[in-house]
Amino acid sequence: MIGYVTLGTNDMEKAAKFYDQLLSEVGAKRFMEMETFIAWAISPGQPGLSIAKPYDQNAATVGNGTMVALQAKSKEEVDKIYNKAIELGATDEGKPGPRGGDNFYAGYFRDLDGNKLNAFFYQFDSTKE
Repeated sequence: MIGYVTLGTNDMEKAAKFYDQLLSEVGAKRFMEMETFIAWAISPGQPGLSIAKPYDQNAATVGNGTMVALQAKSKEEVDKIYNKAIELGATDEGKPGPRGGDNFYAGYFRDLDGNKLNAFFYQFDSTKE
């Protein structure tokens, strides 16, 4: 499945500070860092999120329809992640709440570079497995 997701940035320092604080909400820490790339994960070998200056040295732009989803352990953790993102300067793209039924709960926001993310909690229905 997914190993990691990379989001482009035009300001490494600003983006790194944003993600250091935001991803600490789910226990993620930096595990790889270079001048133009930083990656976070809850533990090495687990799926991660990274930021990078584009390799072609052109400006980073936001992909239309692209979104990164951060898995939370509860609805309360979704709220906590979403609220932290907004506190750090992210913009609202949909306040936390149920989406498409009772099992999926998510809050949507855009980071400081305009990348769209969400925090979500999915309550699996064990009777359907």
